Amino acid sequence: MNTNKKTKKRKGYLAALSLSAILAVAGCGSGNNGAGVSEGENLAASPSPVLEASPAPKKLLIKTSFYPMYEFTRNVAGDLAEVENLVPASVEPHDWEPSPKDMAEISEADALVYNGAGMEGWVDQVMESAKGGGLTAIEASKNIELMKSVEEEDNHAHEEGEHEEGEEDHDHGGLDPHVWLSPALAVQEVRNIEAGLAEVAPGHAEEFKANADAYIAKLEELDQEFKDSLAAVKRKDFITQHAAFGYLAKEYGLTQVPIAGLSPDQEPSAAQMAEIVEFAKEHNVKTIFFETLVSSSVADTIAAEIGAKSAVLNPIEGLTEDDIANNLNYLAIMRQNLEALKAALNE
Repeated sequence: MNTNKKTKKRKGYLAALSLSAILAVAGCGSGNNGAGVSEGENLAASPSPVLEASPAPKKLLIKTSFYPMYEFTRNVAGDLAEVENLVPASVEPHDWEPSPKDMAEISEADALVYNGAGMEGWVDQVMESAKGGGLTAIEASKNIELMKSVEEEDNHAHEEGEHEEGEEDHDHGGLDPHVWLSPALAVQEVRNIEAGLAEVAPGHAEEFKANADAYIAKLEELDQEFKDSLAAVKRKDFITQHAAFGYLAKEYGLTQVPIAGLSPDQEPSAAQMAEIVEFAKEHNVKTIFFETLVSSSVADTIAAEIGAKSAVLNPIEGLTEDDIANNLNYLAIMRQNLEALKAALNE
């Protein structure tokens, strides 16, 4: 090879080397962490700009007074809300009062769903405390025709209407609040909750309605089961420790004979006990119903007196730890109640 050719080849080599060096330097400054990728390759491999995702819409925060309100509300709200129940598991809601901490937390919520009809005597105080904030009160029993409470003088009363010493007087305002124990009335409560949530979040009204429709279909199926099962029972009266089943009895043509009044921890007088024992013997009653969350001692005493047995009829005022462990809900417990009534009324 002559000298000119060697010189040209060497110049070509140096030029190529210089270009490679320039490209390498450019690559190092291209934001690829020193990977040595050429500018052309970097542009081709660079991903398209990604738009930052919009933040997920904030869920509603809804507080509910006690278990049935929680169950109905969460089925209507679905994924659109965080639903938190105020009364803890295994606590009797008649006796529960909100603490200052509860009051503060309720005031931060978007809505408070409560039964009404005198069940939650603390609601007015809570709403007064939350005045000026964004809290909306939703009364589930609104516009439902309410029954008068079982007054003591009409239901195995204390003589002269006096309470036993130490007995508490839980005031329900003269009304029976236990409307949720009739599946037909539970449907109305769900509709009221749906309407209330639609006012709080109008943009989700259609979703609330769809959720309510789906849950109401289950309630209507339950209602039909009660109608079919209780239409032809042998007897129509049942004795229960707590006067919580008036709406259920009325809906399905039964007669509730409560040992005490609306307050589950109310202790009957000796006269009341004697009247119930006499009624049970005359009507050949073989089952005395008691309930969860309170002592069964009164029902057990009467059952022993007349040679009957005691059994649970659940007012579903709250879940027990066993209920939670067994994944029971309103529908499941109501079906347990139906089976208990069928057995007792066909004895």
